[in-house]
Amino acid sequence: MINGPDSLHFSSEQSAVPVKNVIIILGPTASGKTALAVALAKKINGAIISADSRQVYRHMDIGTGKDLKEYEDIPYYLIDICEPGEKYNLSHFQHDFQKAYLDIVKSGRQPILCGGTGLYIQSVIQEKPYSHVPVNAELREELETLSREELLTRLDQQSIPADLKIDISTRKRMIRGLEILAGLAKYQTLAKPVSIPFPYQVFGIDPPVEIRRAKISQRLKQRIDQGLTEEVQHLLSRGVTHDDLQYYGLEYKYMSHYLSGDLDWEACFTKLETEIHRYAKRQMTYFRKMEKDNIQIHWLEYGSTEQMCEEILNTKKG
Repeated sequence: MINGPDSLHFSSEQSAVPVKNVIIILGPTASGKTALAVALAKKINGAIISADSRQVYRHMDIGTGKDLKEYEDIPYYLIDICEPGEKYNLSHFQHDFQKAYLDIVKSGRQPILCGGTGLYIQSVIQEKPYSHVPVNAELREELETLSREELLTRLDQQSIPADLKIDISTRKRMIRGLEILAGLAKYQTLAKPVSIPFPYQVFGIDPPVEIRRAKISQRLKQRIDQGLTEEVQHLLSRGVTHDDLQYYGLEYKYMSHYLSGDLDWEACFTKLETEIHRYAKRQMTYFRKMEKDNIQIHWLEYGSTEQMCEEILNTKKG
């Protein structure tokens, strides 16, 4: 079923561009999303927009699973668009997605959004009303010094709009909630952008748990053999700090701990493997949450890339 309409924000000039259905492919890490998106793009004259919060960074190829050869001659977007050390957030992605979508539609190709960052995907098909409140670095610095209990007290003292749901499961999310509340007055005075509806279909890959776990473990070993440790050393030599590497994902976080001497090799590998398995579970939890938020996901019958591609072709509309 095609979902929509929902809002994608464009200027009035951009809104003259024809609207085209967006095919979305999501799934946990190591599920074969990119291979499926490429196979589909070959059959329907598609171009791929990456929804991966880490593949935007240059020089971070092995740890992010950025195998550009896999794309062959298929156009791709939002990969290698900023330098390590730069901060890339949800607002940046929403802006860049719009530009990519317009470029693809103008070229006559089929937009395919593919990735595992559920927050990014949800933000362009079901925008949260407060997602554009910008980062307040000064406030964050202050809030980072507070304990969980102190953050909860701050939240209890706030007048929270009924449509703003603040997640208190982590300090990071509580801090973002307080940041949004602090920016509401300014946000509410901003002019609303012009929006146009666009249809979309979401297809999900959910490998059986034992297959997913085996693929994750196999891929981690492959990345190490391909030079993951050396890639992290190269980033450090370019001036990326150990603190910065914590921001770029599990592979960089734990390899940084190994290279700094905080972990021996065996502990590094074991912890990293365990955390990637947990991350895949969190991804699936987020996708289920999207379904609870009324985003319909067509879960593909897990099989070969060709089989799943055929299922999409037989199911997609438009």
